[in-house]
Amino acid sequence: MATVEVSLKDIMTAVEGALGAAVVDYSSGMALGTLGGGKDLDLTVAAAGNTDVVRAKVRTMELLGLTSRLEDVLITLGNQYHLIRPVTGRNGNGLFLYLVLDRARSNLAMARHQLRRTEEQLEV
Repeated sequence: MATVEVSLKDIMTAVEGALGAAVVDYSSGMALGTLGGGKDLDLTVAAAGNTDVVRAKVRTMELLGLTSRLEDVLITLGNQYHLIRPVTGRNGNGLFLYLVLDRARSNLAMARHQLRRTEEQLEV
């Protein structure tokens, strides 16, 4: 099991092209931890905004009667990928991992794999 801080460090070092990462509580929109980002990427604002994305998807799945688990959400921008992965472990209900990647330097499949591994080991 890994803490929020250790999990974020693992993501940022293991994923080529990672620009920023966060662990977010989607019931409140607050980031429990962030790493990376900068003047062009305010992870606190992004975390709060992406809370709406997660809530909307969960609500839509409920309305449709879908029983599958939400694995991840991918948002593709011109020069970035934004990955959102809900945390499903026993302590992760209501949390998601958020990762921003440089599209030119990253491998999306490897980033998804690393987020899955991190999500499984996260202890909050």
